[in-house]
Amino acid sequence: MFTITKNARNLSFGLMIIGVTALILGFVNDAHSAWPSLLFNTYFFLGISVFAVFFIALQYVAEASWSIVLKRVPEAIISFLPISGIIMLIIMVTAVMHFGGNHIYHWMADGIMDKFLLDDLGNQILDEKGNPILNPGYDKIIAGKAAFLDTTFFLIRSVIYILGWVYFGRKLKQLSLNEDKHGGLENYNKGFRTSAWFMVFFAITSSIASWDWIMSIDTHWFSTLFGWYVFSEWAVIGFVSILLITLYLKRLGYLESVNESHIHDLGKYVFAFSLVWTYMWFSQFMLIWYSNIPEEVAYFTARLEVENYKFLFWFRVAINFLFPIILLMSRDAKRNNSRLIFVCIVILIGHWLNSYLLVTPGVLNKEGHIGFTEIGMGLGFFGLFIYVVFNALTKAPLETKNHPFLDESKHLHT
Repeated sequence: MFTITKNARNLSFGLMIIGVTALILGFVNDAHSAWPSLLFNTYFFLGISVFAVFFIALQYVAEASWSIVLKRVPEAIISFLPISGIIMLIIMVTAVMHFGGNHIYHWMADGIMDKFLLDDLGNQILDEKGNPILNPGYDKIIAGKAAFLDTTFFLIRSVIYILGWVYFGRKLKQLSLNEDKHGGLENYNKGFRTSAWFMVFFAITSSIASWDWIMSIDTHWFSTLFGWYVFSEWAVIGFVSILLITLYLKRLGYLESVNESHIHDLGKYVFAFSLVWTYMWFSQFMLIWYSNIPEEVAYFTARLEVENYKFLFWFRVAINFLFPIILLMSRDAKRNNSRLIFVCIVILIGHWLNSYLLVTPGVLNKEGHIGFTEIGMGLGFFGLFIYVVFNALTKAPLETKNHPFLDESKHLHT
């Protein structure tokens, strides 16, 4: 049974203290800047958590055997999903209520979808001649999206995403533990059916959630590729997190059945989805930039022509693409634990910066910057993530039992 080392516990507590300090100081000094920091950090760790559910479901529907010996790792990561989900819902509710200076979403501004000025009862205000007065804050483009960008509908969708992901995650974890206790194929078959339903649910909700929580920040802009772009990022940071935790447990002497081939396979997924993310980013950027349609290219000019974002815009692309392709290309590189750890840490930093660029420019415009609030909240989330995941690892044996593909997984050789 895994036990949390004293150093890991102290590290997690120390990081959480930094995070709480950054959270408090951020909201005291400038709540308008603190909310986007909280959003992009929540989005980042929520993505890791929900991808862990996807990872387990994928192994079921693909009838894959290679990952069985390390499945306790993604199951533990799922434990962070309710926490990150609750924080995300808090952000959404406060945004709708404009509570605590939360003005992340421009389309939620009062009256922005009303063509004419209205009084408190919702009646049109008339001028001296009896004509309705035009609303100077009216936005025709946003008003055209009113059917979808409705605050009540927005909150209902957000609740459905979180509750659905948490339900499927807990269901798959419970079926796995039941399989350890009782054996047979009953729980495996239930896991297969549950995973099939989750894949359909996830395919729909992950894309729409990315439109709601991230893309709607820049309300005038849209990308038909955005859902896939976000999924590819969640896949990269999800595989990286699974790999890093697996390597850490191996270093402590756990997961004895995990061999070089398992590590190699995880390394291949990190490498592959780093390329997928780069392809999605380039496809989205190149087509919009080349067409140079003002309402489309404005999204990128806001990030390329502002000094606070320009360097980060190219830097995150470089490290998220060049480090994996240069350092993880060969077969031997994917079996070099030290190199894998280094590249994975760099990738996490790169995609954390990407998460920052997805949110901050659309909220703070030219005023955004990375400071103590942003970094401190990131470290706080990381400390909380370590504590929750490692604590979950102590709740069940790390070695799975009675899975029909367990023996095949133990003897994986590639």
